[in-house]
Amino acid sequence: MTVRLYDTKAQALRDFVPVDPANVTMYVCGPTVQSGPHIGHVRAALAFDLLRRWLAHRFGRVTFVRNVTDIDDKVLANATAEEPWWALAYRMELEFSRAYAAVGILAPTYEPRATASVTQMQEIIAELIERGHAYAAAGDVYFDVRSWPAYGELTRQSVDAMESATDADPRGKRDPRDFALWKGAKEGEPASATWTSPWGAGRPGWHIECSAMSRRYLGPEFDIHGGGLDLRFPHHENEIAQSTAAGDPFARYWVHNGLVTVDGQKMSKSLGNFTLAADVLAERDPRVVRYALAGAHYRSSLDVSDRGFDEARAALDRIATFLERVHRTAGATAASTGSADLPDAFAAAMDDDLGVPQALAVLHETVRAGNVAVDAGDLDAAARAGRAVSAMLAVLGLDAAEPAGSDATDAALDALVREMIAQRARARADKDWAAADRIRDAIAAAGITLEDTPAGTNWSIDA
Repeated sequence: MTVRLYDTKAQALRDFVPVDPANVTMYVCGPTVQSGPHIGHVRAALAFDLLRRWLAHRFGRVTFVRNVTDIDDKVLANATAEEPWWALAYRMELEFSRAYAAVGILAPTYEPRATASVTQMQEIIAELIERGHAYAAAGDVYFDVRSWPAYGELTRQSVDAMESATDADPRGKRDPRDFALWKGAKEGEPASATWTSPWGAGRPGWHIECSAMSRRYLGPEFDIHGGGLDLRFPHHENEIAQSTAAGDPFARYWVHNGLVTVDGQKMSKSLGNFTLAADVLAERDPRVVRYALAGAHYRSSLDVSDRGFDEARAALDRIATFLERVHRTAGATAASTGSADLPDAFAAAMDDDLGVPQALAVLHETVRAGNVAVDAGDLDAAARAGRAVSAMLAVLGLDAAEPAGSDATDAALDALVREMIAQRARARADKDWAAADRIRDAIAAAGITLEDTPAGTNWSIDA
């Protein structure tokens, strides 16, 4: 077993070798909570949820950290007199959490807020100043990009080719590309948004937040740093520079997810072309949304459309119908023969840079083969296929698509339909075709489909 991941920094697929094989460590940049999540945010979080689940399957334990940026220029700009910045940030954080939970994204091991780690940010800033890689000026503190020769290594840019950093007032910068580590308090900003520091009252810059929180919760070196492709520059480039300049080995692998697009453009709040996650989830089954967003490879762009959601719905219906058939025909056999391993082809696809589209193809091929087995009356093969499908769904976080199949309501319904099927069989044996047709029509009117197979008649509820 070898998991391979595309490392953005190396620009190549690499065998994944964790620092501690008994505990994979991941840090993923979470939301800036100035407003509610759009569907692109959900797709990004889902990509790393799938990676986390697969690494947990392969290695057993994953310590997963996803931060919340709850202090930022945008958060302050969207606050009002009636809703202070900290109240807005908390309300939006809850919206993100609800959207993530709705589509089955697992809660992080730790989910730190930036405002709770300001002390740790100041410690790193002080280290950078002491090492000669940062300087204070006019109440701000900037990272000196020309002091660190490796600056630009993630995106393979030279400093002279970079655009100016626009994350802070350039009033004290030595170079327009220097970025803010600490932002001095400005007139008109609320006092509650400032912290005391050796360089004057102010608040942290955006980039230093993740360096401090990853170090605090995962240590100076960890396995995977994740985020959207749009974060590579300047955010992740700046993270690498400030953390390594402070002496930390930092992330061993850089993994970036592709973006959700609308007519070929990145979906973003600044462009105004976004679809709110709450609107999508109000109209669609959350499992359908999860399937649709997972269907494209995590590194590719994904154009969200009604057609994509409809195709996801149809795919899940096919899976659920198959599992219902297996439960009706081979339930006892499936229960008596234990659980199944994941198909080798499924595991190989997931090991190969989280190939979810290829893994889904294996899942649907197993459904097809299982249906053939049911039709042929091969209950052992059908049960094996059912267990394999269930195992794959569980790894993908889609296991809620399975029928419950065990409560009293299902048992009662099964008994009633079975009796009607028996009555129909007796009518056909007596050549009472009119009675047989009436029974079948009554069953169909209730939304139930009958399937006559060599092993007997099975039933399922119309999707």
